[in-house]
Amino acid sequence: MNQSDFHIRLAEPRDLESLVTFNLALARETEGRQLDRTLLQAGVESLLADASKGFYVVMEHRPSGQTIGQMLITFEWSDWRNAVFWWLQSVYVQKEWRRRGVFKQLYDYVLREGKRQGNVAGIRLYVEQDNTVAQGVYKQAGLSTAPYKMFETDFILPSRPGE
Repeated sequence: MNQSDFHIRLAEPRDLESLVTFNLALARETEGRQLDRTLLQAGVESLLADASKGFYVVMEHRPSGQTIGQMLITFEWSDWRNAVFWWLQSVYVQKEWRRRGVFKQLYDYVLREGKRQGNVAGIRLYVEQDNTVAQGVYKQAGLSTAPYKMFETDFILPSRPGE
């Protein structure tokens, strides 16, 4: 990939449609979920309007003007570290751009920014247990498996199909 053909930046309100479209595709591809577009769009708009909730990072292909990947960063305060963890969420790369280093470039951008800010304890993410392809990508980028198991009670989204 020719670096000058790509640009990584913080998402803006003008990115709303691509962020919503990518999130719909992500839920469908990774969890077999059909998200409510209206609810999702309201959620993305809310985050774009309120930086305390997090921020999206997007990668653009300059020659085409097309957004080809995204990464959402949300925050978790750690009292043990007196700093925040950045959680990677809603990671999506368009199919035709996968396995070309897009995730790695987005991740490296976020990693550099987190270190630069000085109040970020580290970066975390969760991944579906059966999504071995994504797990391989994350390990290759330098992330390691954490010694935690995730539990939840979800008040909004119904169980995944088949549960």
